[in-house]
Amino acid sequence: MPRRSRIDAPGALHHIIVRGIERKTIFKDDADRDNFLERLQNILTDNNTSCFAWALIPNHFHLLLRTGRVPISTVMRRLLTGHAMYFNRKHNRGGGIYFKIDINPFFARKMFMRLN
Repeated sequence: MPRRSRIDAPGALHHIIVRGIERKTIFKDDADRDNFLERLQNILTDNNTSCFAWALIPNHFHLLLRTGRVPISTVMRRLLTGHAMYFNRKHNRGGGIYFKIDINPFFARKMFMRLN
């Protein structure tokens, strides 16, 4: 059965979780984290998307975003493609680095964010 359409309209809140393939590291050092956060800031500014919280863990990350003028999927595609290209080039590797991407309406994850 296909998944239901994602709720995404200007102003919608999303809790986003992205995990590395085989739980492998997607942030090996501070330079990787700094590059990711700078890329995130630029993309959010360009697309008028708000970020209310973020957490970078070595093998995954969480974001709490409010959709701006473009769909959240477009924002995430730009962010993840750019970070994967940077990471692969820097660490002399190829292929994908992400295994699982969950984009959930915020109200479904509200309690999770409070508890963690």
